[in-house]
Amino acid sequence: MTKRVAVTGSSGLIGGALRRALAERGDDVVRLVRHAPSAPDEVEWDPSRGRLEEGALDGVDAVVNLAGVGIGDRRWNAEHKREVERSRTDATGTVAQALVAHRDRTGETIRLVNASAVGYYGDRGEEHLPETSTPGQDFLSGVVVRWEAATGPAVEAGLPVALARTGLVMAHEGGAFEQVVLLGRLGLGGPMASGREWWPWITLVDEVRAILHLVDHPELTGPFNLVAPGSARQREIASAIGSALSRPAFVPAPHFALRAVIGEFADYVVASQRVEPEALLASGFSFEHPDLESAVRWLVKR
Repeated sequence: MTKRVAVTGSSGLIGGALRRALAERGDDVVRLVRHAPSAPDEVEWDPSRGRLEEGALDGVDAVVNLAGVGIGDRRWNAEHKREVERSRTDATGTVAQALVAHRDRTGETIRLVNASAVGYYGDRGEEHLPETSTPGQDFLSGVVVRWEAATGPAVEAGLPVALARTGLVMAHEGGAFEQVVLLGRLGLGGPMASGREWWPWITLVDEVRAILHLVDHPELTGPFNLVAPGSARQREIASAIGSALSRPAFVPAPHFALRAVIGEFADYVVASQRVEPEALLASGFSFEHPDLESAVRWLVKR
């Protein structure tokens, strides 16, 4: 059946791809935007003030909340770190409270798929990390814990909430792998730091498919790791990209050099997270790109 799905963050990498996928399968998309509406599918909201007009979610079957400023968009400072957290908790809290108010007003239950991140787990070395794992202790772990907690009003009201803990998204343009592929084309795509770190990756195709899977199955609640089952170390990913591009991939990028270029965020670029999609696989989801070879082949294809 055709669905009506509200999407925040619809102009971002994942949001844009999700919006196109929803439209392609015949669903109606409502875009929650922070400016005066300029198209029929847009509805204005102001998460910094907790404002979403009553009736904005009428007829909506699900909300996919992807709002939040880019973590690696610029060099970190105290203000940017505050905005990284504030933009996520404000948006999530506003959506959660609006869903509860809508249910109280109309009696209708709306599904929430809320963005989250594998940053929840922190730098964990060789440890296997399914959804039941405990959170880490670093800055990003704390951000994600509070981000997920902002769904509390909806969860406590008994609404169906899924947390999409996304890994590093492989995409042709944008996302974590854009610069990795660019360096690979230049023959500079070697390992970062030791290269032994586990990188939890997923292609944009499977990221969108997984979100649609969660939208379509409101009985699935709680956290879901949106990462491919084909775990790989960072040096293996660099080597696979280099091989697919017929370029060398052995020039290392030491941790200290990365920190000099991008600052504190470098510590998270070289973190090791052996994240596993146990809950997603158990729910019956199948990946289009389950292994590194098929993913990289798709990634470098023009």
